[in-house]
Amino acid sequence: MRAPRFAGLRNRNSRPYLFGTGLAMMGDNVEHVITYWVLWREFHSPALAGFQVISHWLPFLLFSVLSGSLADRYDCRRIIQSAQGLFMVVSLGWGLLFLTDSLQIWHACVLLVLHGCAGALWGPAEQMMLHDFVGRDDLPSAVRLNATFKSLGVLCGPVVGSTLLLMLGPTGGIFANIAIYLPLTIFLFRTRFTGHIREEVVARPRVGPIAALRAARGIGISPTVGSMIVLAGLGSFFVGASIQSAMPEFAESLGAGSTGITYGALLFATGFGGVVGGLVIEATGWLRPTVRTAVIGTMLYGLSIVVFALTNNYVLALVVLMTSGVANFVSMSVSQTVVQLEAPSADRGRIIGLYNTASGGLRIGSGITVGFAGAAIGIKWSLALSAATLTVAALTTGAYAAARRKGRQQTADA
Repeated sequence: MRAPRFAGLRNRNSRPYLFGTGLAMMGDNVEHVITYWVLWREFHSPALAGFQVISHWLPFLLFSVLSGSLADRYDCRRIIQSAQGLFMVVSLGWGLLFLTDSLQIWHACVLLVLHGCAGALWGPAEQMMLHDFVGRDDLPSAVRLNATFKSLGVLCGPVVGSTLLLMLGPTGGIFANIAIYLPLTIFLFRTRFTGHIREEVVARPRVGPIAALRAARGIGISPTVGSMIVLAGLGSFFVGASIQSAMPEFAESLGAGSTGITYGALLFATGFGGVVGGLVIEATGWLRPTVRTAVIGTMLYGLSIVVFALTNNYVLALVVLMTSGVANFVSMSVSQTVVQLEAPSADRGRIIGLYNTASGGLRIGSGITVGFAGAAIGIKWSLALSAATLTVAALTTGAYAAARRKGRQQTADA
């Protein structure tokens, strides 16, 4: 039987968790708004600006599997609280440095890395809590709504961050940001769910980073789960976070300038599309969590980015950016759902960690596929070619996964 619409919000256990997660994601982005502004004002360093991106995503590449192993073994509530606590400590550190006017570049680098580590620690445990709250039947709804609330947090972060910066200044604003992480942290003291209630936790030996990576090689990953991890990695590597960083150049080529409402609309279009798309999909129940759906979503995402990269029409660019937000939402939410549904319970955390390694850590690669290539052939063509490659690679991945499933079915029948 198909789950009711907005099943994740109907569940009294997961409802406050979804709101808390959205707020925490907003706090993450508020911190970026305030600290990036201060760092540019103080140091005017393009190298530091580049390090901001690397420090955010490199921990996902290096530590997501370890975080997944921890989520498999320990109480996910405490892991998430540890991550939220680290976010709060980082915001406190920024605030004290702003207050004492003692900020140096090495301080910034340390805090940026710690912030990235908090995000990597948070990811697998966050997803496992969803499964524990709602179970298999309502999991697709919970994953979609979680992605929608996080997209809303990303969308609201710049607005709230700019408001805090304007009203309280950087010092007051970053101290106020600490409170945004509290609702999720406090709620996790009140819920009985640990990430393992529905399926008894399997005792595992303690693992370090190297042992976790070695253990990941022994995980039995089905063609379905493998294809979802590959799809997530393709989107991150070939497009990733490159659009936002290159948006000023695209805005100028479209006649929107690098400031003002027209420029801001381009920045918000993708996130807005993701939020609206998530709500519409959840309300209608149109899409089912299948490999085919994820592949089509990824291909539409790639094609919409190709159109955006090559068009000179501002209105069309705005429309295809919103379309790309919907398509990317479909691709990511469906692939996350399939991974959770198909992953063996004993290895769910590590498999989610592998997924986060691909979906988050490989975003660093977009600096090569779009950024460095853009220096050689122009940012428009580098983004268009990267997105076109993503589209073809997604189609190939889907075809390969289908062939593997068919082959295994034939073997089983024989």
